[in-house]
Amino acid sequence: MDVYEAIRTRQSIRRYRPDPVPDEVLNRVLDAMRLAPSAGNKQPWRFIVVRDAATRAQLAEASNRQQWIAHAPVVIAACGWEKRAYSEMGGYWNALPVDVAIAFDHLTLAAAVEGLGTCWIGSFDEAGVRRVLGIPEELTVIALTPLGYHDVPPTPKKRQELTEIVCYERWE
Repeated sequence: MDVYEAIRTRQSIRRYRPDPVPDEVLNRVLDAMRLAPSAGNKQPWRFIVVRDAATRAQLAEASNRQQWIAHAPVVIAACGWEKRAYSEMGGYWNALPVDVAIAFDHLTLAAAVEGLGTCWIGSFDEAGVRRVLGIPEELTVIALTPLGYHDVPPTPKKRQELTEIVCYERWE
């Protein structure tokens, strides 16, 4: 599968088989994430890979009781240091959420190439996730994703046409 096929076919998966993700597959996906660009190449991120079933269940609970998250064999938490991130994006804001999102997107696309499903989780209680994973206060939890082999095939989603979202030369 090439990158364009991964982009076309990758979808949010909410049903996972219990099959473990082999270490070599997981490491390829994590390495794709590691190679992501960041503003000023600051790489202000840290990713926590959770395989333990009890911890995954606690993360599902901390994710506003989305119990299906715990059914994936792996959950990954994306965190970052705001103080380490480039702080002048657009002249006024911190690049941390963008940097971590780029890395996480690399992970989701690499996972699709490997036949794995993911689902960006933004609905969570940060204090709860922080408590479950022992994350220090100076880090921000940006997102979580389950990672595993999907139990049902993805179905295509409707997307806007290119003409609806792109302007050339200036705002139209």
